[in-house]
Amino acid sequence: MKTFAYFRAETADQAPHLLASHASPDYLDGQQANASQGGKYIAGGTNLLDLMKLQIETPIALVDISRLPLTDVEETAEGGLKIGAMVTNSDLAAHPLVRERYAVLSRALLAGASGQLRNKASTGGNLLQRTRCYYFYSPTSPCNKRIPGSGCPAREGRNRMHAILGISEHCIAQHPSDMAVAMQALDASVETRRIDGSSRRITLADFYLLPEDHPERENVLEVGELITHVILPPVPAGQHAYRKVRDRASYAFALVSVAAVIDATAGQINSARLAFGGIGVMPWRNREVEQLLCSQPASPQLFNQAAELLLKDARGSGDNNFKIALTRRVLLSVLTDACKGELQ
Repeated sequence: MKTFAYFRAETADQAPHLLASHASPDYLDGQQANASQGGKYIAGGTNLLDLMKLQIETPIALVDISRLPLTDVEETAEGGLKIGAMVTNSDLAAHPLVRERYAVLSRALLAGASGQLRNKASTGGNLLQRTRCYYFYSPTSPCNKRIPGSGCPAREGRNRMHAILGISEHCIAQHPSDMAVAMQALDASVETRRIDGSSRRITLADFYLLPEDHPERENVLEVGELITHVILPPVPAGQHAYRKVRDRASYAFALVSVAAVIDATAGQINSARLAFGGIGVMPWRNREVEQLLCSQPASPQLFNQAAELLLKDARGSGDNNFKIALTRRVLLSVLTDACKGELQ
């Protein structure tokens, strides 16, 4: 691990200023993507410390935000939730309002990582965790996400865990988060604080970026922009479920996962929210699929049409070809159980 400076932020306003004061001008102007020219925020550190040990991330300064007063889960005036970015994954999964109203979120959190990691991982950091692509984690391998323009060996190499939707010729890395998949299904948004002191709210639907020609750019955050809260709108009606297919029963990333909130009566789906993990370069949601499912009486034919629409642009890269068929089966299972009132 390379040497770095360490600073502790006391307020959300102070944190961006601390980071800005220890970065090169090119980095702050957005002209330098290499983290070695700037700073990084650290909260739980469950992902960042691993990356620093491998010298994949080499920031010259760390700004510790773990003690910021952003650890509350509050009801909003609209009937939703305002979640502080420093709320740990364990505390969020166990919170009474989350368990009662947003069961899909609690289940997704409990499906991710180990208890020890959930005790440290923060809500804001979970949204920003990096891919676990083998080549991204190998400092001796080319990787467009790590070194822009160096190539993507995963396209022709080991790619069993990789994405089948949203990929480009420059990157096929999958997004690793379980929590973000549930947040996507719940129409979450994030509140942030910029270096200039201004704030903004970004819907999660607009937060992540497709790799296209610049896989090193994973989200729309500006340099030094700090996530302070995650906002959930009022809970949608329906059954909640998080299905995760993985190689082993615990502490494994998803091959295919789906966060589902489905309101179904006999023979009809009234509303559906479906977000997928393991198959996309970001938490994947297709609203056309949801609209189709509510357009006519439920039937196996309708469910197959929905699967075809979801997967019409899916592309396997060899070892991960099986994900196309697996995604179809998981989706059909979720929809069938929802119409029977057995979704869980």
